[in-house]
Amino acid sequence: MSRGVRWGILGTAWVADRALLPALRAARGAEPLAVASRTPARARAMAARHGVPRVHAGYEDLLADPEVDAVYLPLPNSLHREWTLRALEAGKHVLCEKPLALDAAEAREMAAAARGHGRLLMEAVMYRFHPAMGELVASLAGTRLRFLQAAFGFRLDAAAVPGNYRLRPELGGGALLDVGCYLVDLARWLLGEPAEVDAVWHRGPSGVDLSCTAVLGFSDGAQAALHASLECAEHQELVAVHGGGVVRRDRPFTAWRDPHDPYQLMVEAFSAAVLDGGPPPLPLESSIATLEVLDRIRAAAEARSKGRARTDGVGAAGA
Repeated sequence: MSRGVRWGILGTAWVADRALLPALRAARGAEPLAVASRTPARARAMAARHGVPRVHAGYEDLLADPEVDAVYLPLPNSLHREWTLRALEAGKHVLCEKPLALDAAEAREMAAAARGHGRLLMEAVMYRFHPAMGELVASLAGTRLRFLQAAFGFRLDAAAVPGNYRLRPELGGGALLDVGCYLVDLARWLLGEPAEVDAVWHRGPSGVDLSCTAVLGFSDGAQAALHASLECAEHQELVAVHGGGVVRRDRPFTAWRDPHDPYQLMVEAFSAAVLDGGPPPLPLESSIATLEVLDRIRAAAEARSKGRARTDGVGAAGA
């Protein structure tokens, strides 16, 4: 492929409009070619804002466009598997918004499909492409980390955005998948795979997890405490403690255009892999491993919730 990668966008999500399309415009080796939405007026408006030449009436039409080489998929989490599989079957490379899937089993199926169709699939974990994060991880490589504390939270106003998928469990919403995926990915990046996992969460009336705190233990004795929330003041933090000192970083996950644009760097890296025929810059094995830890956190939190329910029930009966 001598020309740049021609991209299609499935949906008109905020991240596509505000982050990915500007990145595509600026990226080397990439060209935004088409957008599609189940609400055509929104697709036309987004295409006009970013000078995208083609608007398709639906996702199927975009995938049938023979001139689209790769698609960016920012749909609700519950739709990642379906539309990734459809895109791969249509011969498109796929950059799928985080989390890659609802669980590790889905992700393994998606990875197998990518191999079977000979196309690249990558999770859009954009913060990994920010040079400052790469430098931070490199600076800690020679240390023996003993403790990692990381948090990512904000308050999601349901009244301001009615029907927001993040608050709907049937759409794969919840704090753990929405922002907890960053925290687990970071813990794995710095400390490897955890040997022990425990967690608690707070769920809202719909059953979606609004907050989740996980504690991870590693075989060398290191520990990590991770807090994800959709019901707190907006904050992000990273604290890494090792034998020689403490490293702190604010906004480790969304240092957007400060001064680099991690979305642009991610698009350039993925597009280069497509053009060169190389592997995805972020291996699927890493995304699957992150989902495996998220599965363990979910199971631990659910077990503790059931244990509390049993305890509360016994207490009430004995009162």
